[in-house]
Amino acid sequence: MVITTIPIIIVAIVAALAPALIWFILLSKKDIHPEPKRLIIYTFNFGIMISLAVLAFQILFRSIAGIPTSNLISIISLAFIEETFKFLSAFWAVHKDPEFDEPIDAMIYTIVAALGFATVENFFIILNIPNITDIIASSPLILKTISLRFAGATLLHVLASAIVGYYWARGRKKNKIIKPIMLGLIIATIVHSVFNLLIYKFQSINLWYSSLFLVIVVFFVLIDFDKLKNEKPFNNKPCG
Repeated sequence: MVITTIPIIIVAIVAALAPALIWFILLSKKDIHPEPKRLIIYTFNFGIMISLAVLAFQILFRSIAGIPTSNLISIISLAFIEETFKFLSAFWAVHKDPEFDEPIDAMIYTIVAALGFATVENFFIILNIPNITDIIASSPLILKTISLRFAGATLLHVLASAIVGYYWARGRKKNKIIKPIMLGLIIATIVHSVFNLLIYKFQSINLWYSSLFLVIVVFFVLIDFDKLKNEKPFNNKPCG
């Protein structure tokens, strides 16, 4: 039983990591001065660990609130919890590290933490694929699932966290991070909530609505990248 389970877990890990790796390669090119690998891996692992805390919070919220996941209050609340914890994982990982020295770094590290978070989600979703024990037979469904996650939920996590990272950078420049970060979290929560609402409402029809929404958000996030990538390094001490 253990022997047959190991290949399934390996396949699930590789498939779960694939979207994160591709998005990181694509977006890290925006950073003129690449970040050290040890800090990237460290932040990614923080994102993985924080996902477990989020899962606990979500279970607690659902048990206390007693409302369906598709309810608007539930959607907004759960989105805010996820965005807050994703940001905190990046903040705890790098905010005092001397390598965190440029405004664009804030977006890079929040994205990396988000990719760690999304990888855990991808892993459990893949394990829940019907007939996953037959890897060869279920491989088309695995590829389809990962493709949808790549262009859907994983991209959503990247974009929402990038928005928070942008406002974190703005706050760090002024050495007043609380208000900018809260604004970033609010915007990220709105983006996250709208995506989830579109999924709940139109998934049975098609995914074009949610995909089109993400394309629009990508446009604005790329503008944020361009605003930060040529800015001078931070000249103040980290807040917190």
